[in-house]
Amino acid sequence: MSFYNSYLPQFKTPFGAVKSGEEMVFQLRIPKNIGCTEPRLCIAKAGEQPQHLPFARNGETETDALFLLRRPAPAPGTYFYYFDLWVNFTKIFRDENNEGVLGWEDGAKWQLTVYDPAFTTPAPMRGGVMYQIFPDRFAEGHKNKLMPFADRFARPDKNGEPFFWPNEQKDGLLNMDYYGGDFLGIQQKLPYLAELGVTCIYLNPIFEAHSNHRYNTADYLKPDPLLGTIEEFEQLCAAAKAKNISIILDGVFSHTGSDSVYFDREGRYGSDGAYHNPLSRYRSWYDFSPKYPSGYRCWWGFETLPEVNERDLSYRRFICGEGGVIDYWLKHGASGFRLDVADELPDDFIEEIRRTIKRHGEDKLLLGEVWEDATNKESYGLHRTYLLGRGLDTVMNYPFKDAVLRFLRSGNAGVLQREVLSIVEHYPKPAMDVAMNFISTHDTVRAVTALAGEDCADHDRYWQSGRMLSAGALAWGKKMMALAYCLIFTLPGVPCVYYGDEIAMQGYRDPFNRAFFNWDSRDESLRNVIRRLSALRRSCPALADGTLLFHEAAGDVLCYERRSGSSRVLVLVNRSQRPVTRSIGGILISAGPQNFAFEVKNQTDNPD
Repeated sequence: MSFYNSYLPQFKTPFGAVKSGEEMVFQLRIPKNIGCTEPRLCIAKAGEQPQHLPFARNGETETDALFLLRRPAPAPGTYFYYFDLWVNFTKIFRDENNEGVLGWEDGAKWQLTVYDPAFTTPAPMRGGVMYQIFPDRFAEGHKNKLMPFADRFARPDKNGEPFFWPNEQKDGLLNMDYYGGDFLGIQQKLPYLAELGVTCIYLNPIFEAHSNHRYNTADYLKPDPLLGTIEEFEQLCAAAKAKNISIILDGVFSHTGSDSVYFDREGRYGSDGAYHNPLSRYRSWYDFSPKYPSGYRCWWGFETLPEVNERDLSYRRFICGEGGVIDYWLKHGASGFRLDVADELPDDFIEEIRRTIKRHGEDKLLLGEVWEDATNKESYGLHRTYLLGRGLDTVMNYPFKDAVLRFLRSGNAGVLQREVLSIVEHYPKPAMDVAMNFISTHDTVRAVTALAGEDCADHDRYWQSGRMLSAGALAWGKKMMALAYCLIFTLPGVPCVYYGDEIAMQGYRDPFNRAFFNWDSRDESLRNVIRRLSALRRSCPALADGTLLFHEAAGDVLCYERRSGSSRVLVLVNRSQRPVTRSIGGILISAGPQNFAFEVKNQTDNPD
């Protein structure tokens, strides 16, 4: 018997996050022998004092008293709640399975996310497929280019491992070696991406910068010359659009490079840089003080990444003003931005970025990098509000990535179910429908290595260098990757393939996860999986915005469905070494050992 479970409609409707002003219904089931006559909902906005709202009696069973509370959802915010039975100090808190349990001391609370009723996210993203490209490492269109700056090291051998020697070491080349990927190379591979089913490309930074990752921006208003010209970027965007593929860019707005037009510590750009010139027009962007080891505030202590003051009006105008950075790139063909370290940007700055982007159309995307549950994130002492309808459209779904990889490594489907439902319950539906689901990125160990390799947590780059999976481990890793893709393609959100994962490229942490794409690979096993799953997303509207219902989550077996209107898909993921068959609502579904299956019903039915 359960007192309360927010996942179940007999206890709370609607499920999950709610719009401000929307009617909410809470119901409790309390054993009569407790003597409860007027329980209270104790609910508090993050950082505020709770309200105590009384329930009304709503019938009974032979053993239990039933209570009901109807209430319009409050103002947008993140709220936490529990129940006070108002007798003998007894309260109901949440256990790890989301069930209500009796307690007398403080316990875990449920979360209620309330968002702006006007919140919408780009419709073209729903049901799509993303593909992430690290630009220097994907495809070289202009062959054998000369390096545009003398301090760049060219890598003509595309099969060579990225250099990993530390920068601080004499002659160190970490992040200074370039393989020559460019805009033309991406454009030439658009037919390949379209055939995979890709509808959106996310590019790591493309602005001029003096490292191969380009997160140390040197000039926001120029593409890096090694990638190509602004005209070539426009041609790429136009060619992609012709194939119904949009392109979003990485916006690195929390810091610049020290080697930049704006800071110019290295003296590359002249006399107007803030570091050497106290009268520089960029001086107010930075915080200079002897209290910092390098004399200025820098990102996580890296002196090559001076932090900007995002509250500085001149900096904000530069990014968000008419003709500013965002306008510039959207007018040249981009379809949105991913904000690097979004949780380090002020909420009101993110809201201003949103307004700027949406001036170009509601179909333009604003995606944020957040590694945790974005709805209850606290940073710099503040509860963040960027996912309540006025800031980000959505975020990178790291919690799904972690949950999927844990399940495939350990075989505990129950934990996966709990972790997925937690995010689905907390995120506003508009954000959940377009959340970026992935299994690896440029910041994480590559998926096949994470699934089948040794843990590198306690090992340095010298240990990671050159370390490859055995043939048996690679084969097992690819089977697990196929299951992982099934999960991220069919759970709520938009799947994203990190370049090279579709051919099971290996690699531990950066720079080893950033090797050049192996275009000689003829391995079609995972590419075929992605094509099949992309076709499923195109044919099944339920995967664009449907509700999620788990039927089984035990051990190595996971069975769930997505449903939207007359569209329904049933998914069975089998990590075990034996075939499994399930019958759900009149649908029989079978999956072989370490395989998955799905059944689509695009028609009205009424299963049990």
